Amino acid sequence: MGDAVRNGDLFVFYGLLKQGAAGQPAGLNLAGAGEFGGPCRFRGRMVDLGGFPGVVAGDELCHGIRWRVRDVSIVPEMDKFEDVTDDPETSLYLRVMLPLLDDVGAATGETAWIYWYNRSVDGCDPVTNGNWPLDAGKTRK
Repeated sequence: MGDAVRNGDLFVFYGLLKQGAAGQPAGLNLAGAGEFGGPCRFRGRMVDLGGFPGVVAGDELCHGIRWRVRDVSIVPEMDKFEDVTDDPETSLYLRVMLPLLDDVGAATGETAWIYWYNRSVDGCDPVTNGNWPLDAGKTRK
């Protein structure tokens, strides 16, 4: 399931894990296990997968929210929600690191974990401006 996450590591959430997002898993205590921070940007291509987004390789400036983990014991639950498995061939998402950017696309010097979609996005609609609306999500599990 990727490299080890350490207390203090940053994540970037862009969909159902964003604070206040419709469809956020009720049993996942993100506020208790970490701290939400401000907005950030990253490069990719965000698509609508039918009630939740996915990000794949691309050069669009996508929107996300920083979250700093204080209790890494939540990470296996987060991975489970995102269908991350030990086998990259079967994982719906992969947990990977990427550089965070500012509003104009310049590197901030920060890196963060992100859940990267691990399937074809052929036929999926792009998310406008790479910014998933908080009210667009549907519960996945």
